[in-house]
Amino acid sequence: MKILHLDTNHALLIKQLQEAGFENDEDYQSSKSEIESKISNYDGIIIRSRFMIDKTFLDKAKNLKFIGRVGAGLENIDTDYAQKLGIQLFNAPQGNRNAVAEHALGMILSLFNKLNQADQSVRQGKWLREEHRGLELDGKTVGIIGYGHMGQAFAKKLKGFTVEVICYDILDHVGNEDATQVQIEDIFEKTDVLSLHTPETPETIGMINKKFIRQFKKPFWLINTARGKSVVTQDLVAAIQNGNVLGAGLDVLEYEKSSFENLFNYHNEMPQAFRELLRMENVILSPHVAGWTVESKEKLAQTIVDKIKIAFC
Repeated sequence: MKILHLDTNHALLIKQLQEAGFENDEDYQSSKSEIESKISNYDGIIIRSRFMIDKTFLDKAKNLKFIGRVGAGLENIDTDYAQKLGIQLFNAPQGNRNAVAEHALGMILSLFNKLNQADQSVRQGKWLREEHRGLELDGKTVGIIGYGHMGQAFAKKLKGFTVEVICYDILDHVGNEDATQVQIEDIFEKTDVLSLHTPETPETIGMINKKFIRQFKKPFWLINTARGKSVVTQDLVAAIQNGNVLGAGLDVLEYEKSSFENLFNYHNEMPQAFRELLRMENVILSPHVAGWTVESKEKLAQTIVDKIKIAFC
């Protein structure tokens, strides 16, 4: 079987697939149309988020048997059409769930303890102790929306704190010893810290908007290590300004490119809401790297290799 690799990944991926008898070609530069012209020669493709695997692409992939996405989600693949064609889909949420969980927890602790502001203050020669008095996570209620691999890993990380962890998910009976599954009304009622761990779907795009935020009974902190389009930035900025949201840790942004590799091509593309977000001291931003650790790079690749070998060896 011939596999075309469209994004660079950990070296073990190609090495182990070769050892298992697969023929591997690499093309990290050609345009999508150029890839389409030769994709019929391949039985499988490995991709991260370089471009959309849409109906047009799949129609040209006459011999495709599987797609491996070295990442947690499958939103850059027309999954319904691929499955209709009998193409197997492999992703790897198991590979970076620990990294995402640690990043989310780190964002909370940094926000609560004003670490970014304190660091900058000391670097400027200031020693402002009272201004940087922090909060403790103990005694708070953490609400998790999306209780799959990522949400469960995050809840497990919270076990070392004296917190109440509640979760909401569209699936029934996913709660466990680390989090109590509740209705969305309970999330609105109890949450001090809200952490998103949902995929990008029509239902989650724009989910965190002004209507959603107004339903919370008390001000809360928002953490998003999931997908940027789940949060309407303009509404979040307004909620921070009026005190309904106390602060935010955002690893993903509404405005980032679908490839996740870039934010803006040009500075003048920057929306006003994002400019305002950049000025807020109670907001921490990172460039979609929550699941992007040295360890997760290896685990993601290994997960894809293992799934391909189970299916085809």
